[in-house]
Amino acid sequence: MVEFRGVSKAFRNREGAKRILARTDLVIPRGRSIGVLGLNGAGKSTLLRMIAGTEPPDTGTIRRNVRMSWPLGFSGGFNGSLSGVENLRFICRIYGADIGRVAAFVEDFAELGSYLRMPVRTYSSGMKGRLAFALSMAIDFECYLVDEIIGVGDRRFQKKCREAFQERKARSDLIMVSHSMSIIREHCEVAAILSGGCLTLYDDMDEAVALYEELAA
Repeated sequence: MVEFRGVSKAFRNREGAKRILARTDLVIPRGRSIGVLGLNGAGKSTLLRMIAGTEPPDTGTIRRNVRMSWPLGFSGGFNGSLSGVENLRFICRIYGADIGRVAAFVEDFAELGSYLRMPVRTYSSGMKGRLAFALSMAIDFECYLVDEIIGVGDRRFQKKCREAFQERKARSDLIMVSHSMSIIREHCEVAAILSGGCLTLYDDMDEAVALYEELAA
C-alpha cells in the first residue's frame, strides 16, 4: 500500500509555478495494478520518482508499506565512475539482495559482455537501460514502478524483457505511466488521472480512459 498524506509538489518555470500535486490525500491499495494517465508535462514521471522516494514532496508525506522498485528503466542513480558490477553490488547491499545471484542474472540478461566491468560512463543510453532493467528484474519487488517503457534494445531483447516482466507481474503489483492505452489496458486493472495538481483514482478503466481522452482532445 502507498498512502499520500497532504502531499504537494510544484516547480518553478518561466510562467511561474508548475503545480504537480496540491494537498493530495490518496491510498493506492495492494493487489491491483494501476495505470497513471496524464497529458505531457502533467508530472507523471515526477510522481513516480516521489513514490519511489528519489524525489521529495514539498509538503506532506508518502508512506510505502511495500517493497518498492525504482522506476523501471531509470538509470540516473548509477555512479558513472563505477563499473556495472560495482553499481550492482552497491544496489544489492541497499536492498539486501544476494550479490552472486543478482550478478549472475544481470550478466546473462543484460548481455553487456565485458562492458559490465567497465565504468558506466562509457555506456550508451541503451546499455544503461539494459543494466537498469536487468537489475530491476533480478531483485524481487512487491510493486514495480514503470515509466513509459517495459523494454529496451532491439526487438529480440524487447521480447525477452516483456517475458521477464510478465513473470514478475504474476506476483507483483504495477504502478505504470504510459501514453499507450493498449499497454495500460494490457497490464493494469484500474487507472488514475493526474491533471491540474489532482491525482484521482478510478476503479472503472473505461471511465478513466474516456476522461483522459477528453483531456487529450
